[in-house]
Amino acid sequence: MVPLSVLDLVPVGSGSSATDALAGSTRLVRRAEELGFHRYWVAEHHAMPGIASSSPAVLIAHLAAHSSSIRLGSGGVMLPNHQPLVIAEQFGTLEALHPGRIDLGIGRAPGTDQRTARALRRGQAPDQGVDDFPEQLTELSAYFRGDAPVLAVPATGNAPAMWLLGSSGYSAQVAGMLGIPFAFAHHFSSENTLPALDLYRRTFRPSPTLDEPYSMIAANVLCAETDEEAMRLSMPGALSFLNLRLGRPGLMPSLAETEAHQWTEAERAFVDDRLSQQIIGSPETARKGIEELVDRTGVDELMITTQTHSPDDRIRSYELVADAMGVAPLSR
Repeated sequence: MVPLSVLDLVPVGSGSSATDALAGSTRLVRRAEELGFHRYWVAEHHAMPGIASSSPAVLIAHLAAHSSSIRLGSGGVMLPNHQPLVIAEQFGTLEALHPGRIDLGIGRAPGTDQRTARALRRGQAPDQGVDDFPEQLTELSAYFRGDAPVLAVPATGNAPAMWLLGSSGYSAQVAGMLGIPFAFAHHFSSENTLPALDLYRRTFRPSPTLDEPYSMIAANVLCAETDEEAMRLSMPGALSFLNLRLGRPGLMPSLAETEAHQWTEAERAFVDDRLSQQIIGSPETARKGIEELVDRTGVDELMITTQTHSPDDRIRSYELVADAMGVAPLSR
């Protein structure tokens, strides 16, 4: 079986706070390391009350201080939101503090709405960062190599493992041409998964980083003792995503709030379609779903993200998956 990893969006549940959510992530990274998950990434999202991961570098530093061997990284840093020099300094510092444990996953999307994107990119046009992405990526790499016009300390000589993230063919092609690992957002763009992976493999050029393509996808997985319980636990995440799509982002609903929600026919159809793209069920159901997905996509690694209201249920899901898939602590 391919290595299994964790993508943590740091969900903030109804009745709790960002402090509670971050404490839950601290518990989860420790447990993921004990269980043998390969790496643990956190995402960058802004202006979303139900997601407490707006600052990946800060959060990674905290998680690294509360773990010892699991790889940690960004899934991802949205490069257009930042000056490349700042990202180089942040992740160079992380790599210097925790040598050989840091991944820098880079994304091209803003990870937020246009108003927040303008606030993040003060002094430049809202779409300038996206349009200049190749130049930004080139500049960022130069800081780690030490051949940029400006010296980035301590980035030079402390380069993390660099990944390119995407939900379409653009980043897949760029990652292939650069010869670096590629991670695809299957968890919210499943229809584009196979075309993007195929494009990455076809355009791949060997580099000092990789001789052959290395791909990973992130997938929604929720495991419980029974299929029925897993589906019940998945509904708060589904309702949260529906609310986001309807322009009313909020905290992750509780099970009681979710069960009390009056679903319209259109809402139910939307949620049913979304859940059909996820792996939800008992350990045996989850095992079969994971094996089928890995076999169908041919990826080298699978990253699991689990969205439900309770941190305890989220941790339990990873425990059940690890047991069902025979994950064992890795030699690091």
